[in-house]
Amino acid sequence: MKIIKINSITNLSMVVTSMIGLFAFIWPFLIQENSILNKNSDYAGILLLVIVPLVLMVALADIMQGGIDSRALAILGVLIAVVAAIRPMGGGIAGLEPVWAIIIIGGRSLGASFGFVLGAMGLLGSAILTGGIGPWLPFQMMVAAWVGAGAGLLPKLIGKKEIILLAVYGFIVAFIAGLFLNLWFWPFANGLLPQISFEPGLAINEQLSRWVRFTLLTSAGFDLPRAITTALLLFFLSSPLLKAMRRMTKKANFSKPVDSLV
Repeated sequence: MKIIKINSITNLSMVVTSMIGLFAFIWPFLIQENSILNKNSDYAGILLLVIVPLVLMVALADIMQGGIDSRALAILGVLIAVVAAIRPMGGGIAGLEPVWAIIIIGGRSLGASFGFVLGAMGLLGSAILTGGIGPWLPFQMMVAAWVGAGAGLLPKLIGKKEIILLAVYGFIVAFIAGLFLNLWFWPFANGLLPQISFEPGLAINEQLSRWVRFTLLTSAGFDLPRAITTALLLFFLSSPLLKAMRRMTKKANFSKPVDSLV
C-alpha cells in the first residue's frame, strides 16, 4: 500500500489544536495564586468552541489536498458513529470502555490525522447522543484525538509483533487517559486532603505529586480496568479488524496509512 505523507496544512492544524489542548491540561502547573484561571472553570466552554472547528480543519485540510477521498470519508463517518454508539455502553462501569480500542485500530489502519479526527469527533458525537456535553468534553476530545493520532504514528511492524505493540500501547494510553482527564476538575475540587488538593503557586514537582496521588486514590480503580480491557480487545481483535479495515481502504487515501502483513 502506498504511504501518503501528512500534508503541511493538516500537520499545522493538528499542531495548533494540540498546543491549545495541551495548555488546557497543564495550566494548573503554571499559574500563580492570583491567576484569573484559579477557581474558574468557565474557560472549558470556550475551549470546546475552539477545538471543534480546529479538529474539523484537520479533516478539511486532507480533503482539500487530496489526502482523503469519498470512500475514506464515508469510513470515517461510520467509525465516528460506531464510537458514539458504543461509548455509552461501557462508560462508568468500572472503567470498561471498549471505545479506546476502536479509536486505536482506526488510527493504526488509516494514519495519524484519521485517528486524530476519529477520536475527537467520536467523543463529540457520543456526548451529543447522550446529552453528555459539559466542561469535561473538550478534554475528553483532546485525549481521544491524541490516542488515535499516536496509534497512526507507531512504528511499522508486522504479524504478532504489531498486535503486541498495539496491546501494549492500548494499555498505556488507556491508563494514562484517566490521569490526564482528572485535570479538567482536579483544580476546582473542594474539600480534598491537603496532600492531594490543588494549590496554585506551588512548585511544579509538588503539584505533580499531588495530582498523581489524587489520581491513584480516586480513579485508579477505573483506569486499570480500562487499560486491561483495551489491551485484551486489541490483542484478540486487532488482527481481523485491521485486515477488514485495510481491505476496505485499499483504494482510499488518508494521511499516512500503515501497511502490514497481519
